[in-house]
Amino acid sequence: MRPPAVALTLLGVFFRLDGLSGQRSKPDHGHDGGRTKTHHTRQHQNQPHIIFILIDDQGFNDIGYHNPTIQSPTLDKLAAEGVKLENYYVQPICTPSRSQLMTGRYQIHTGLQHSIIRPSQPSCLPSHMDTLPQRLQQLGYSTHMVGKWHLGFYRKACLPTRKGFDSFFGSLTGSVDYYSYGSCDGPGVCGYDLHDDEGVAWGYEGKYSTTLFTQRARKVLEGHQPTERPLFLLLSLQAVHTPLQPPKSYIYPYRDMANVARRKFAAMVSTVDEAVRNVTYALRKYGYYKNSVIIYSTDNGAQPFTGGSNWPLRGRKGTYWEGGVRGVAFVHSPLLKRRRRVSTDLLHITDWFPTLVGLAGGNISQSPGLDGFDVWSTISEGKASPRKEILHNIDPLHKPPAPTTAWTSSTEGDAVIQPKGTVLKKTLKKKKKKKKKKILRLQPKQKSAFKVKTSNKPHGFSHHAPKTKPKPKLNLKPNTEASPQQKTSTSHRPRPKQNTHGDRNALASGTSQPKTPPQKRLGFKSKSKRTLPQSQNLSESDQTKPRPDQVQFRLKSKSRRTLTRYRNTTQAGTAPPRPRPTPPPSVWDTLVQAAIRVGDWKLLTGDPGHGDWVPPQVLTSLPGRWWNLERASYKSPKLKSVWLFNITADPYERQDLADQRPDVVRQLLDRLAYYNRTAVPVYFPPDDPRANPDHHRGAWVPWVDEDEDPEGKYHGVYKKRKYSKKKKKKTKGRLCKLQSFFLKLNTRMMSSRI
Repeated sequence: MRPPAVALTLLGVFFRLDGLSGQRSKPDHGHDGGRTKTHHTRQHQNQPHIIFILIDDQGFNDIGYHNPTIQSPTLDKLAAEGVKLENYYVQPICTPSRSQLMTGRYQIHTGLQHSIIRPSQPSCLPSHMDTLPQRLQQLGYSTHMVGKWHLGFYRKACLPTRKGFDSFFGSLTGSVDYYSYGSCDGPGVCGYDLHDDEGVAWGYEGKYSTTLFTQRARKVLEGHQPTERPLFLLLSLQAVHTPLQPPKSYIYPYRDMANVARRKFAAMVSTVDEAVRNVTYALRKYGYYKNSVIIYSTDNGAQPFTGGSNWPLRGRKGTYWEGGVRGVAFVHSPLLKRRRRVSTDLLHITDWFPTLVGLAGGNISQSPGLDGFDVWSTISEGKASPRKEILHNIDPLHKPPAPTTAWTSSTEGDAVIQPKGTVLKKTLKKKKKKKKKKILRLQPKQKSAFKVKTSNKPHGFSHHAPKTKPKPKLNLKPNTEASPQQKTSTSHRPRPKQNTHGDRNALASGTSQPKTPPQKRLGFKSKSKRTLPQSQNLSESDQTKPRPDQVQFRLKSKSRRTLTRYRNTTQAGTAPPRPRPTPPPSVWDTLVQAAIRVGDWKLLTGDPGHGDWVPPQVLTSLPGRWWNLERASYKSPKLKSVWLFNITADPYERQDLADQRPDVVRQLLDRLAYYNRTAVPVYFPPDDPRANPDHHRGAWVPWVDEDEDPEGKYHGVYKKRKYSKKKKKKTKGRLCKLQSFFLKLNTRMMSSRI
């Protein structure tokens, strides 16, 4: 019995040891896999969940912590516990802001400089540029979008699901009815616009869009595992964009507001506040909050005509005044190192691309050509912002047909002014024009201060030195006391071309000393508008030093308008100036709509948009007496093309310093010229009739096949729409309009038997 027992004992010990060795070997193999899994888990834990809430058309004065009459307790609390961004800038309209958020690049680098992408236009984000969700996808994020897209959809490659989002639920166009989800692109061109991924989401009529989008966002949060994979959610609400359609229950708290549009607008802000409350509740409920970053931002300023308010900022949506581009924004996150504070560092919507990619652990250098900066240390720790300037935009298509003056920037970087184009303003009254023409006919041989050789050559950007007699330098030191003539000038003062040999540094700093400048005056001999070619021959005479305020446009009399470059103070015996060579200039046309911010300074050229300051609670359904409250306190944009403001000292843009600081104007125009050299052609194609929803069962959907290439068809060049050549209909007088109105009213009353 003993030998078999011993044998069994030995066999048992052997198999036990073998099993132990097998058990040890398995944990070793499993430990390696567990280490890899743990490594990925730790990596995902270091990547925060990013919730970006983008609001449409919310103005600076449309949030509770700026205006106590707006009831937004959730937004106020999140902002108070996070970081308020009080020097944050967006674009003045929808598509440019959204394109810069998605690409991190200025719109001059995407071809979307002009206007918005309309539903019938074959345009969208450039296909060769990576987007923010695409970069986050590469870093392991699950990306989802809910709400408004408005970045083009003419082909499937333009859809959000083809631009980096794993899922999409929302609208593709810019303005949708909150209940019916109908969207129109002109009279009779209307269709249904609600999509789920790449298909039309029928059957949601009657459900309020803000509530519907919030429910879908909560569904996304509920279906995702926060511990397994980081999440990027872009909640792009349609509110508070028109049409003003808040539920009645939200209007009641604002029943004391006399203005109906403002009352409805405020109610829609309350719907946004409730939506954000529901989303943040879901973040806490499903385990996202402790490792999340919540970013709240508007896409542009408010429109006062529809109840919004940018007070006390100047301007409105669609303008480059502060009311159109300074946005409401804050960041709320438990990951912030310094919370409960206000940041006044300069930030821009393009900064979110590199900031969020860097926060997710990505390499920003893999996206070449970014115009944004990684500003997370600025937001989280309070460090100085790396951003020192913002190019708001350069829109070469937004330009009046007749130029007046142009700033010239030499190849060495120095900037001066020279007259260019027509001098007679279209803004003069017809009576003055007729009277002036008669006087000019009576004096066909009137002598002028110098002769002008007219030319039929087109004017443009000069790349060669003009054949003119050399001119001396002009004193560019800013004048401390502005004369009355400076305050009433109707255009930015022209200045002569300057020598850049030997005194370039002095010119850039605005401290160059003058010599005896020429004194000439333009006299016009015929009734037609005269233009000044760049290669004009100017007769010179003896000169003396000019006063600092002698370079401006003047109306010498009601019968004749002359362009006085220098006041005629010729004295006998004055030595002529020493001839100097003139460098080849390149022209910057100040009639081109552009805006730039460098440090404290902001420069606007061309037509920046209507620049009223609209106080709250004064806006009626139609412009009333308030319209002229402050119009006399600033120069009309029709008579001026250059503005300069110190935004830090004058955030409301009430003191134009362009005449007092020409040195700063020159430097900022040089920056505009620099950016303009990097711009791509504007892509703004005509409407495509194939986009009509009538051809697609009544819905807005992609209409171009993937094989077709409309971008190559138009080559990025602007094409005028067909209806632009139609003759304008004669406008009816006020009496005719009233008669027509009462006739229609009477017809409706009779048909309704009222």
